[in-house]
Amino acid sequence: MFVLYQIVVSIFLLISPIIILFRILNNKENKTRFIEKFSFPTKNKTKGKLIWFHGASVGELLSVIPLIKYYEKNKLIKQILVTSSTLSSSNVIKKFKLKKTIHQFYPIDYFPFTNKFLNYWKPSVGIFIDSEIWPCMFRRINTKYIPLILLNARITKKTFYRWIKLKKFSKLIFNYINSTYPQNIETKKYLKKLNHKNIKYLGNLKFAEDYEKNFNELNNNLKTEFNKKKIWIASSTHKSEEVFCAKAHIELKKKYKNLLTIIIPRHTHRVDEIYSDLKKLGLKTILHSSNIKKINNADIYLVDTFGETKKFHKIGNTVFLGGSIIKRGGQSPLEAARFGAKILHGPNTDNFKDVYKLLKSMNISKKINSPKELAYSVKFKKNQNNGTKIRNIGDKILKKTIKELDKYIFDEVKKT
Repeated sequence: MFVLYQIVVSIFLLISPIIILFRILNNKENKTRFIEKFSFPTKNKTKGKLIWFHGASVGELLSVIPLIKYYEKNKLIKQILVTSSTLSSSNVIKKFKLKKTIHQFYPIDYFPFTNKFLNYWKPSVGIFIDSEIWPCMFRRINTKYIPLILLNARITKKTFYRWIKLKKFSKLIFNYINSTYPQNIETKKYLKKLNHKNIKYLGNLKFAEDYEKNFNELNNNLKTEFNKKKIWIASSTHKSEEVFCAKAHIELKKKYKNLLTIIIPRHTHRVDEIYSDLKKLGLKTILHSSNIKKINNADIYLVDTFGETKKFHKIGNTVFLGGSIIKRGGQSPLEAARFGAKILHGPNTDNFKDVYKLLKSMNISKKINSPKELAYSVKFKKNQNNGTKIRNIGDKILKKTIKELDKYIFDEVKKT
């Protein structure tokens, strides 16, 4: 199976120059750092012990920022390597201004590249986040006797059925992992069915995502304008969900004349399409990128720039999470809930079952099925106590996670 996998990767390598050029032209790839994906480092390794975190993109890396900050304080650890696959995630890491931590793009999962990567960086431990499972890298890590941890692991029903079809191969891959810490009970169940050992449930690490009061603030003029309005937010919306929320806006405006609905689409390349749909409904829409100083009679404030969701979640009293009216399994509500927002969502939240179940039990979230029901469920007052409860849960999960990781990180660091 490994041979077949490497053949597929080899075919990808043949066309990779075209793909990378296309991505550079579309500002999705760093034109000087793309060589990192072929295991040509652009940063130097510091002499001493290094620990390595890998996450696919922004969400995964944000979930481990509290851990990175904790381990930066330890004198035994000289350097922390963070890898990811997207340009946006590398930009996010820069914002935290971490002293010992450097970012590199994750290498293509091909034996010569993974081997070169590990020989250069020589990590004391590899910590992979969420659903990042790479056969070649895992095999190489195993042959070099580097402890491998799958942290905040997530396996959906869909990915489970993919793995179960390759039962022998999946057993081999998962056996390379020293310890797995699933983020939900469903993943724990699937891991057991795949005959994976060394599983320990600690909770979802995203509850503990870094909470910085002065990080990602809206400018003062925009805050002033928003304060004049009754505001609610539709976040991470997908196709057709913007119209769904716009209809809720029309219903809600019958009661609140100074209503402003902030829509943050999951994919900003759809902005022109969304703008057109809103215009057809007779709604006045302002684009965030236009930097207009006065909102005045606007109905919709459309966020057409990437990576600014947290700014708006901070001010949202009610946040509707998209990907839940359509069948996409929902989006994580934790960031908005951490800021004390009331969470609304559609019926399709399979990817975050445990989280929504907990939020419902705390009276923080509510399922809605129609635009009218959404309109009637919007609240214009935060519950800061709820935000505090979420952060307290996160603190407990973070402490348990640190205790587990310390067994590998510090024992391994002391050995070498």
